[in-house]
Amino acid sequence: MELKEKMLASFMAFEEKIKDNEDLHEVRNQAIKNFENKGFPTKKEEAWKYTSLNAILKNDFSVFPKKDNAIEFKDVKKYFLHEIDTYKVIFIDGIFSSFLSSTTHDGLDVCLMSSALTKPKYKMAIDSYFNQIASKEESLTSLNTAFSLEGAYINIPKSKVVEKPIEIIYFSTGTEAALMVLPRNLVIVGENAHVQIVERHQSLNSNPVLTNSVTEIFAQKRAIVDYYKVQNDVQTANLIDNTYIAQKQESRVAVHTFSFGGNITRNNLNFYHQGERIDSTLKGITIIGDKQHVDHYTLVQHATPNCESHQNYKTILHDSSTGVFNGKIFVEKEAQKTDAFQQNNNILIGDKATINAKPQLEIFADDVKCSHGCTIGQLDETAMFYMQQRGIPKKEAKALLMYAFTSEVTNSVKIPELKAKIARIIADKLGVNMGFDL
Repeated sequence: MELKEKMLASFMAFEEKIKDNEDLHEVRNQAIKNFENKGFPTKKEEAWKYTSLNAILKNDFSVFPKKDNAIEFKDVKKYFLHEIDTYKVIFIDGIFSSFLSSTTHDGLDVCLMSSALTKPKYKMAIDSYFNQIASKEESLTSLNTAFSLEGAYINIPKSKVVEKPIEIIYFSTGTEAALMVLPRNLVIVGENAHVQIVERHQSLNSNPVLTNSVTEIFAQKRAIVDYYKVQNDVQTANLIDNTYIAQKQESRVAVHTFSFGGNITRNNLNFYHQGERIDSTLKGITIIGDKQHVDHYTLVQHATPNCESHQNYKTILHDSSTGVFNGKIFVEKEAQKTDAFQQNNNILIGDKATINAKPQLEIFADDVKCSHGCTIGQLDETAMFYMQQRGIPKKEAKALLMYAFTSEVTNSVKIPELKAKIARIIADKLGVNMGFDL
């Protein structure tokens, strides 16, 4: 049985196990019908031209994890920002772990999506789930809507500055031979509120895992959101990350995506402007090797005047790895005075690495400042020679140049402990001990 048919059959069993209200039942049914019509995306679709899921879909994934999935804190401590206190929403094989989590309802809500969907006081969460900014036409988002039971619900009230970061971590234990996890996160940040969030998906063994995640972020007037995605998984883990962000007037949202590991990683990052003087920032670093594949697909929809967006993605590819950057800036006729910038720089280490870059601008306004650029090349041999002439060994000189290449992105990380962790991962990926505080 092909995986699509298995998903459709699994949905019938899924419906029998859960007890939804009538409205949510209808939402799930509409979503599975859309998935049935569209199926899994293929390379025939322009948006998926450079990424094939065929190898992944040969696995016999189950959407029903076993519940005997307890893990010890000492075994996963290294994945947390343990140098500082944080709120934590932790899931194991898609199931909430109260043992590892540190949630709160004290002046803000850091809790579970399932709670938000069943309690009347969380009406905005329920309305959001029914009237999603997440595209109802996208088949993998529809698959998530049909099956998703759990995820993080974060609601920051008006004028609240959250004093410590929030960590959302999904662990996969591999208790199933092949597991599909479908988490759903909802983040609502009130007027003048400020929050920092770190999200991670991490497999703990080598069994195949496919995570199809959906995150919706609503930033109200003058809200500030710093969202960080750390992707450094094992070679048998596959991640499709769908993030949808709606911004109101004068809000500032920044998303940093650090892609260092996994088999196939696809990041769909979508920004929608719903007010004036909005600022959107999209930054990323990709460092991969072997036959790993990372695909960044971004969209910024400028629909209102006097807004800005800034994109900056850096990629270093070793061995036979493949990178994809497909970035689109869409400026509607009403979006006068738009300032949109997009930059994608790529370094290929060796002759077998591949990069597919497709920066796009669609502009229908006549008073804008928009630019994009893309570079593909190798390390500067002149700079390498200069550093070696001054006693720096070739390996370290190479690593220093590559770190300098990524520093424009790492320097904008606002959580010092996370910045240090990312620096350590970069040093490890480059195979050196940098010997100084990055």
